Amino acid sequence: MLNKVIIMGRLTADPELRQTASNTATCTFTVACDRNFASQGQERQADFITVVAWRQTAEFVSRYFRKGSMIVVEGSLRTRTYNDKRYPDVKHYVMEVLADQVYFGESKKSESTGNYVENRNFQAPKQEAPAPMPENTDTLTIGNTDDFEEIIGGDGDLPF
Repeated sequence: MLNKVIIMGRLTADPELRQTASNTATCTFTVACDRNFASQGQERQADFITVVAWRQTAEFVSRYFRKGSMIVVEGSLRTRTYNDKRYPDVKHYVMEVLADQVYFGESKKSESTGNYVENRNFQAPKQEAPAPMPENTDTLTIGNTDDFEEIIGGDGDLPF
């Protein structure tokens, strides 16, 4: 069986870290994910997906992510039910992503501006010229060759 979910979007609110009665950290947050398509003449829709993180993942999210942060969540889809306190006969069904891994969706620099900014003044570091090869390479030995075995009489093909 396979139950794998990967979503990328922006947080709709600051995540809030909570503790269970047994001092286990948990964090619930909502990720807004744009749909891949839009009907002609209409604005692109978004889905708002509830995510639950536990323990170190919950602490990581609450420490480093804020409302509007781009986040990537890898996890599994979970369903649960509960009875309404106000109307005991009403059962609610909830579907949420249980986060296994959480990643930054953008760099800190681009997060502050809201979009990616290309650095057009970037120059790759200059590399030094490689050292010249010795003139007689027939007896060239690099490193320790005691661990190698010479294969005699092969047809020249690699053994794999």
